[in-house]
Amino acid sequence: MIKATEKIWHNGRLIDWNDAKIHVLAHVTSYGSSVFEGVRCYATPAGPMIFRIREHARRLHDSAKIYRMDIPHTIDELCAAMVAVVRVNKLDSCYIRPLVIRGYGGVGVLATTDNPIETYIACWEWGKYLGAEAMEQGVDVCISSWTRLAPNTLPVMSKAGANYMNSQLIRMEAAVNGYSEGIALDASGYVSEGSGENVFVVRDGKIHTPPLGASVLPGITRDTVITIAHELGIPLVETLVPREMLYIADEVFFSGTAAEVTPVRSIDRIPVGKGSRGPITEKIQAEFFELVEGKKKDTHGWLTPVGQTVAAG
Repeated sequence: MIKATEKIWHNGRLIDWNDAKIHVLAHVTSYGSSVFEGVRCYATPAGPMIFRIREHARRLHDSAKIYRMDIPHTIDELCAAMVAVVRVNKLDSCYIRPLVIRGYGGVGVLATTDNPIETYIACWEWGKYLGAEAMEQGVDVCISSWTRLAPNTLPVMSKAGANYMNSQLIRMEAAVNGYSEGIALDASGYVSEGSGENVFVVRDGKIHTPPLGASVLPGITRDTVITIAHELGIPLVETLVPREMLYIADEVFFSGTAAEVTPVRSIDRIPVGKGSRGPITEKIQAEFFELVEGKKKDTHGWLTPVGQTVAAG
């Protein structure tokens, strides 16, 4: 259950949480016409910091462009809005949800100028997506029977609400069978991603991760992990990953805004490595949290303070 905050940003102004409503016949409810982001704000010694805010705002614009949705707010304006909504709700750490939808107007599949583009940004307190203990102990996952979206069907480079019907099937199937998460294969049978996470596989000291062509979302945390690995001198390649490589991997871990960096301890009841978090996963994880929690210098400019105005990029 979401813990309500005081204000939500809507089309340029702050409104009360309970006033953030849409009509039942808004275009989005029938046709899934929405794009969204998940963004983290972390408590740091210097105050609340939003992680990679501009990259998230840019991806929101990219997602909307693919679906011919013209967001009436610039990247700078969206960044400022995210800062404003965290600040007004007085949160030290939270999850931020920018959401763009086609609203109430025309009722056909073809969206028209009668369907306004509505932009909302909400934030609320949220802990570890797969559980706090998962960060150290890892999670048990399965290979899903549901294939990830095929190329030239629904565009997976867009973080669109409709895409997550596929994700829901993956996650629900895993849950009903006693797993924390599922990993889906792409249309060619190669490893794609989890229901809401990118996948990394470690074998003989090298990290492998599926390329964007394997029907994966271009994750912001995925990019962060790739950058961290390079800086730590850990070899990493973006390459097709066959299913069976998951079973013989030394380590497997997830990345995502919600999942952060979460180790996988078993896949289809087969232990990954020694069945616990591996050393490379632990190094990546430690570096990630030191960065996002402000415990080391932000050399990349990834942290945006909530207490001051966002500079234009």
